[in-house]
Amino acid sequence: MTISFDPNPATVNGQKEMHELAVQHMRPWSRKYDVQEHDMPWEFVNPMWERATGKGGAKLDAGPGDGMVTVCVQTEELCWGDAGLYLRSPSPLLGGSAVAAAGTPEQREKFLSPFRSGKPKWGAMAITEPQAGSDAAAIQTTAVFDEATNEWVLNGTKIFCTAGDGALNYEGGIVVVWATVDKTAGRAGVKSFVVTAGTPGIKVVGCEKKLGIRASDTATLILENCRVPANHLLGKSEVKKSGGDQGFKGAMATFDASRPIVAAMAVGVGRAALDFLKEELERQGVTIRYDAPPAQQTAIERDVIDMEAELQATRLLTWRAAKMLDRGQRNNLEASQAKAKAGLAVTKITQKAVELLGPVGYSQKLLVEKWMRDAKINDIYEGTQQINQLIVARRILDYSSSVLR
Repeated sequence: MTISFDPNPATVNGQKEMHELAVQHMRPWSRKYDVQEHDMPWEFVNPMWERATGKGGAKLDAGPGDGMVTVCVQTEELCWGDAGLYLRSPSPLLGGSAVAAAGTPEQREKFLSPFRSGKPKWGAMAITEPQAGSDAAAIQTTAVFDEATNEWVLNGTKIFCTAGDGALNYEGGIVVVWATVDKTAGRAGVKSFVVTAGTPGIKVVGCEKKLGIRASDTATLILENCRVPANHLLGKSEVKKSGGDQGFKGAMATFDASRPIVAAMAVGVGRAALDFLKEELERQGVTIRYDAPPAQQTAIERDVIDMEAELQATRLLTWRAAKMLDRGQRNNLEASQAKAKAGLAVTKITQKAVELLGPVGYSQKLLVEKWMRDAKINDIYEGTQQINQLIVARRILDYSSSVLR
């Protein structure tokens, strides 16, 4: 029996369109928006929006039924172009993943359909807090239900919110805010709420200056008596202090969809560095002899072959996690495996590319040093390397979070 890893024709067509967009509307602006960190990159946003709304061909959409493998393939192409600009894509992004994972059909229609028409808009997810990073169960932002108005009242501070500035400052944007409805219940009390742009009581108080992915806005948000309708809660409001924490698990299910996408982002950045390195070696007359015994290969040949193996292993892990999601299978283990491998692989590949290119690789004459800076975030966000390895260990050993910390 032959096993084929070739993508289907629709995926190939989308891949080609996204690669063309990356070449024409991302690479030319990479350095500009790496320097002009908080400017809106309209040179990329406008053509991307045309495609997102179906006016320009392929569209990037992580919604249900659209094919997560296709999304990962297209994401790789766009992050080959520029990972920071990709995170400025006018789309639901992580906020949309949360709605798709935990929302009702009515909520998906209400909050995601505005992204399919009109003007460019953004989605974001607000989880991290000054005292709650990888441990999402330690969230302190509160949500109190006001029966008189049938609204939830949110109070707290969120940091490192990707696309938070765009989501709140452009009509139709959404931010999915994680908050606790009962602090005594621990993780069982954590719920997620959709806050739409223009809602009183939520504001952006600043954006981070970062090592990499500088084109992306990473915002700090403050919620002060921010009121959202009762039907903006994703999932059920009841808290079961004993017998499970299904509400929290529903919120965490967002990561089963988003982690393969982040892994695909890493593959794109790593491929950008590796492609450039191989082109430069070829220009200098260096040939990679794949059929030569390792003992006869040069150090450069062995390094390049190892980089290629790391990249392909990450890509296959990513596609496996994505395909399981497409089939409706639980992919919690596989999503964390792909994300953990991706963070390590892309860091190694981009650093090695800079090293092999020598001083010019470290200079800003090339984009390679930028790709090295962009790479590191894949080892941090959507759950740090350590957290994802912990999840993998728990799933393999069948240990609960209370047993294996």
